[in-house]
Amino acid sequence: MQRFKNKFALITGGTNGMGYATAQKFIEEGGFAIITGRSTATVHNAVNRLGERAFGIVSDAGNMKDVFSLQENIKQYTNTIDLLFVNAGYGQFASVAQANEAHFDELFNMLVKGVFFTVQQIFPLMKSGSSVVLNTSFVTEIGTPYFSVYSAAKSAVQSFIKTFAAEFTEKGIRVNGISPGHIKTNIFSNTGLNKEQIDEAVQSLIPTIPFKRQGEPSEIANSVLFLASQEASYIHGAELAVDAGISVISS
Repeated sequence: MQRFKNKFALITGGTNGMGYATAQKFIEEGGFAIITGRSTATVHNAVNRLGERAFGIVSDAGNMKDVFSLQENIKQYTNTIDLLFVNAGYGQFASVAQANEAHFDELFNMLVKGVFFTVQQIFPLMKSGSSVVLNTSFVTEIGTPYFSVYSAAKSAVQSFIKTFAAEFTEKGIRVNGISPGHIKTNIFSNTGLNKEQIDEAVQSLIPTIPFKRQGEPSEIANSVLFLASQEASYIHGAELAVDAGISVISS
């Protein structure tokens, strides 16, 4: 299947996990993928693995200087973006009592400010028929201890789906969101936990998932590419939950 033959996708946070899987599948379907990541090493490694139809930009979603440079950096490779998957981000979690201003600012700069201005900067490169997909989270639908700031940031992104969709309709650009559940990613890599602690945390989550397993990054990629494809040409301003039902089914 070549749904994206010779089209260009920009995938932020594309060096691993859901972003990398989406880039890989977009390329498999005939497209070119531009990925971003925070370090030269991870970007270089991911581009090498993805092959000659992939390009990389070192860019931190929480750094406005990097975000405001995106458009010019992308123009090295293309003047048109057909799919923008705003995926970059990671988890930082703290109780209400322990959360500080640095924790709050880090998450909101990356997950809210970074998302808004990434879309703003790439919007001029998009034409009628192109698609924006924002990465939200199932945590916006349930109350989770230690997730107050992260959930609030993702709720802001959830709001952007509707407001961006209303504003971009005139230009013919569709805007939707993907709401992942517990997916096999490195979301805990910035929490300060060691590998054993992360494994324990993951295992404790499994019984709470209706399907009793974590989702695969490829399952998110399939959903993102569906939303970007002509098969979803009448879907606009929607949020697709890909979470095994955890947001609506109690364990």
